[in-house]
Amino acid sequence: MPITTTRRRLLAGSAAALALPAFARAQGAVKPRLTAISQWSAGSDGAAITALGKKFEEKGGVWQHSPVPGFTTEMMNKLRAQIIAGDPPACSQLKGPEIAAWSKIAPTVDLDAVVAAAGYEKVVAPDLAKLHKPGGKWIALPLQIYSTNMLFLSKRAMDKAKADKIPVTWADFNDLAEKMKSGGVTYPVANGGTRADDGQKFEASLAGISPAAYRTAIMNLDKKALEGPEIKAAFAQMRKITNWMDPNVGAQPYATNLKRFVDGDMGMMIMGGWAQGVLRNAGFKFDDFVIAPGPSDNGKPVFLLNADAFIFWQRKEADLQAGQMLMAQLVMDPAIQTMYSQITGSIPVRTDVDLSGEGWSDGQRRTAAALKDAVANNQAVLSLAHNMAQENGLTAAMIDVFTEYAKNKTIKPEEAVTRLADAVEGAR
Repeated sequence: MPITTTRRRLLAGSAAALALPAFARAQGAVKPRLTAISQWSAGSDGAAITALGKKFEEKGGVWQHSPVPGFTTEMMNKLRAQIIAGDPPACSQLKGPEIAAWSKIAPTVDLDAVVAAAGYEKVVAPDLAKLHKPGGKWIALPLQIYSTNMLFLSKRAMDKAKADKIPVTWADFNDLAEKMKSGGVTYPVANGGTRADDGQKFEASLAGISPAAYRTAIMNLDKKALEGPEIKAAFAQMRKITNWMDPNVGAQPYATNLKRFVDGDMGMMIMGGWAQGVLRNAGFKFDDFVIAPGPSDNGKPVFLLNADAFIFWQRKEADLQAGQMLMAQLVMDPAIQTMYSQITGSIPVRTDVDLSGEGWSDGQRRTAAALKDAVANNQAVLSLAHNMAQENGLTAAMIDVFTEYAKNKTIKPEEAVTRLADAVEGAR
């Protein structure tokens, strides 16, 4: 069931996020206990949340995690049912604008004191911080970050193209793609055809052309910006990307192309940092590919943020309040974020974590450096394709336009601009 429908059903008469005065004091007197739900049940995500639970228990807590495998919608259904029953979990997985939306459904915990004590806000990207304090107070905590516009380069394809320079701008990217094609690389781009992938191709194009236009058009939904020249240029770049892909990809995920990518039959991939973990789990080596920040026309890294987080729901029980305090402290802990990201292949939310030691890949180090640079230059923006920039309903309407454009080569960039503006207007 769509989250927007859920919200309409539950919003009436609901309170905004409320503070729990006892929260900051609920420790020491009782054994901390935490009830939590997420969709992380298998693979590296399942391993990471299990490791977090063990750390919670090592601190004397009782860890009660209920994973809901499958799509995010299924987890949301469980969360909705528990809220309706008056029994929300102490915390649950949630991210992006849905944090603000769901905080209107049931009262949440004011985390300002514990966040201030940890100095957490100082080391979190500003746009990311805003999402987790929708009413001005922290009610959710981001745990790990991925960039959705990392550039993966096949070393064998680079050899075929006789290229040794990582492309920095879109012009560099386009030039390398042509060299790969001439050098015998069948398809210079290895992306897939899922809806999220189509969204990533567009958002990477626009953010790389102008992060300022991305923020104004995609994050702020400014009508003039949505119809501006940068949007048309982004559609034109997206068309180049799709023209270099396997035309038979259909709606298949990028992972189906990984062997051909590593073998050099496909050359480049614009994907989130999670692809590193997928490549490694498939048996490929770091020596097979290079990871770098996605193309940026001003030469400075642009970081499209996708972050996982926990929202904390008000509970009256002293043990759950103590558990929430312990969980909040763990989520913000540099050591815990290090452990978590080394398992999943993400990077820590904290920009002050040192990634120079063992356990980190060069790709993660480059990603973390790109985030730091992007934050310093105001070029860290929120991913639309992964539900960080807008709520689910509006995101879906926009991605409909990107997917149709990717699949239908007869649609001209200027026509796509109009369709996108109309989709936004219709979904608001």
